[in-house]
Amino acid sequence: MAPLLDTPIVPLSSLPVQQPPYTPPEELPTVLVSNNVVFPGRRQGPGTIVISPHSGKIINVFPEIIPSSRFPAGTHYTDYSPKYLMPGLVDAHVHLNEPGWRTEWEGFETGTRAAAFGGVTTVIDMPLNAIPPTTTVENLNTKLKAAEGQCWVDVGFYGGVIPGNEEELIPLVNAGVRGFKCFLIQSGVEEFPSVTSADVAKAMEKLKDSSTTLMFHAEMLPPLSMSVGDLVLHGDPPLVPTGPLNAYKTFLESRPRAFETYAIEQILALAPHAPDLQLHIVHLSAAEGVSLLKKAHAAGIKLSAETCFHYLTLAAEDIKDGDTRHKCCPPIREGSNREFLWDALKDGTITTVVSDHSPCTPDLKMLSENGGSGDFFQAWGGVSTVGLGLSVLWTEGSKRGVDLPTMAEWTSWNTAKQVGLLGTKGAIAEGYDADICVFDPQAEFTVTTKDMHFKNKITAYEGKELRGRVCETWLRGRRIYSLDGEFEKGGPQVSWTKGESRNTYHDHDANGFILNQVVIKQNVVVLPNLYSFFYFFNTAPDTTAIPAQLKEVGDHITLHRQAGRAQGKKAWLLL
Repeated sequence: MAPLLDTPIVPLSSLPVQQPPYTPPEELPTVLVSNNVVFPGRRQGPGTIVISPHSGKIINVFPEIIPSSRFPAGTHYTDYSPKYLMPGLVDAHVHLNEPGWRTEWEGFETGTRAAAFGGVTTVIDMPLNAIPPTTTVENLNTKLKAAEGQCWVDVGFYGGVIPGNEEELIPLVNAGVRGFKCFLIQSGVEEFPSVTSADVAKAMEKLKDSSTTLMFHAEMLPPLSMSVGDLVLHGDPPLVPTGPLNAYKTFLESRPRAFETYAIEQILALAPHAPDLQLHIVHLSAAEGVSLLKKAHAAGIKLSAETCFHYLTLAAEDIKDGDTRHKCCPPIREGSNREFLWDALKDGTITTVVSDHSPCTPDLKMLSENGGSGDFFQAWGGVSTVGLGLSVLWTEGSKRGVDLPTMAEWTSWNTAKQVGLLGTKGAIAEGYDADICVFDPQAEFTVTTKDMHFKNKITAYEGKELRGRVCETWLRGRRIYSLDGEFEKGGPQVSWTKGESRNTYHDHDANGFILNQVVIKQNVVVLPNLYSFFYFFNTAPDTTAIPAQLKEVGDHITLHRQAGRAQGKKAWLLL
């Protein structure tokens, strides 16, 4: 389990290149090939991926199928043709809910296991629903301790912005959070209250010189609206229900598109407080928000947006009364609205697609078959999707002429970039983690409870026919899931990194191989590769902190090494 991973500071072109088929000393590579490999830049074609099983990194990628005969005897060699080899998905919006009493909704073990089932190799956990929320470094450390030894895939964490915690934000950046989330409307949990414009301005002032991202749940009550009670200016209650409480139409009308557009307009008005800070809209639902995004881009405002699998595939007119499995906020809107979201993805206005996996126990969904009332206003809001997203996206995207390389850009490359992991995660490329999704685009299946590896077997996709299936998932050069053999024995692995603090920590794996280097020093960014590390020092380097001779190359310091085999200690060899 590696909660937070480093961001590289050098281009891949500067990495040393080995001639094919090079085999590192004292280890046999793992080789995966297919006539359908998804490369960066929306490219697809035949390819050979050479992986170091010790470091878990991709050593070489060749745009051809190199036959097994060109590798040493004993090499783990698999030809997956005609299946696709895609980069593991980076799901940048997941609620894992642990620790605290909401762990009965979801947890690290079940949530990350479900992710592995769906080809997701990295998830970023949202700061709320766990108790305590990730609003202080102390709370982050509590969450990290709870995650130890449980995670099937790599996990990162967001921090939260709530009223009064602005002094905690930079310490959280230094501790390694991948961004910050705040709510412009009530979140639904009392320990994570919404923020005012004044709170946002304070957060922007603190974060304005940081390389982090400030994210918004962009719903907000307009100042003139038919609201329950007289607290409308404070943004507290939803709109007055206009019909039966178990009717989806009633719920949809209570969260109109104006909630989203008003919130985005407020964000744009606040943007000048921190012009260099990256801003981000989570789970955009309303088509009208797209034009506001374009307006922001034209004005040079650093504002990005994501949408979700459910907004791209489900439609309000198809949701039956009482079927609260579909309740989420913002709500699933009409089919016509959905097409505008697809268009915005195609033209690059929306850049990422995520799950916003937000589960709960069956009783909180108020489903009639479980003895509930089907009341959309009382039911917990959230659609359980982690592990199903790629199949869901391909089912609908293929109908609209979207190919798998484009989907990989939305769900791997762009999401990794959003959370500062590009260069380690999100691509099949030299120097990246060997996170691979083996996908069969022709397979079809009907979603049943056996396809739900999250803790509570409730999802809006149950009974739906999906096209395309994940056959295997590889995390850092190790197969962790296969459709035939299910989950590999050995369970979750322990390996972790704190990224933004520039302090990195790595454990050895279960076989005693060194996964990566240990550097405990401020102001150092590390790009690990089987053959070299690249360091950038904000201040003059202390050579005693580095366990080998340094060679200066421009602004970078290059250290050549080979990770030796060891048990609980580091073995360094100069090349």
